Amino acid sequence: MKKNVLVGLGLVSLLMLGACGQGNAEPDSSVKKVGVLQTVQHGSFDEAYEGFKEGLAENGYVEGENLEIAYQNAQNNQDNLKSMSENLIKDQPDLLLGIGTPAGQSLANGTTEIPALVTAVTDLKAAKLVKTYEEPGTNMSGTTNLSPIKKQIDLLLSVTPDAKKVGLLYNAGEVNSQIQIDVATEYLEELGLEIMVRNATSTNDVQQATESVASEVDAIYIPTDSTFASAATVVGEVVKQHKIPLVAGSVDQVKEGGLVTLGVDYVSLGKQTGEMAAKILDGEAQPQTMPVESARDLAFYINEDMAEALGIDPASIEEPK
Repeated sequence: MKKNVLVGLGLVSLLMLGACGQGNAEPDSSVKKVGVLQTVQHGSFDEAYEGFKEGLAENGYVEGENLEIAYQNAQNNQDNLKSMSENLIKDQPDLLLGIGTPAGQSLANGTTEIPALVTAVTDLKAAKLVKTYEEPGTNMSGTTNLSPIKKQIDLLLSVTPDAKKVGLLYNAGEVNSQIQIDVATEYLEELGLEIMVRNATSTNDVQQATESVASEVDAIYIPTDSTFASAATVVGEVVKQHKIPLVAGSVDQVKEGGLVTLGVDYVSLGKQTGEMAAKILDGEAQPQTMPVESARDLAFYINEDMAEALGIDPASIEEPK
């Protein structure tokens, strides 16, 4: 009987030692950890995230194999951005990614040590994420989604050649949107057109802002703006009702509620960012000296359903040179 008790105690001891050994085991250093913070749920940002993972996979980092991704979506809520970025940083990943300007700024406010990238940010310097595009000089670099704004305006005017008054819609609280609106305003003034600007601080204000503009203008331009992109279908219904052509900064906005755009291909932009991330994870580069990259690919897209609703022949719309 004593022998059995001793054997039992020995097995328990071995199990306890094994458990302790497992608890003290070092994490697998071959698995890289990436923390991702996305500003809000909408097509462009979702595509950029998917492209980012594709870019990583094409360069040897596959989620579930040698890559672990912690993904957070703040749904355009400032409190969420702060708490989520804190949680991601606390986990001490090998790399951080901010999708959209607010997400990038929140991560930048939380750490100057962990290597970080951003994507779908219009102006990294204006957002105080980098010192220069050529040599960021901070723990951040990434890809800019600055659209060809003047070409987009030309596109809008090509489908409304008799337009005298153009409406501009955006959220003034988004740094990236203000930059684009400034460019659009200056260009429209050079062309001698009257401008009507309306601001929406949240998606709740989008319909009213769009209604107020659509009833008084000949055409509408919306830059790549998170607030209006999140409510693109609402915008689409309003412009369709008033039969006002709308050019937006991104393809997904036009798919959901616009007429046409020449915009950034966000899957491709995400892939570029994924390629940059792979170099950092490989130890070949650091954000401090990694130049910010512009979009390699642009997409020309016509919403044929919207064109039909507005009485416009899609074949008559040509891609700007």
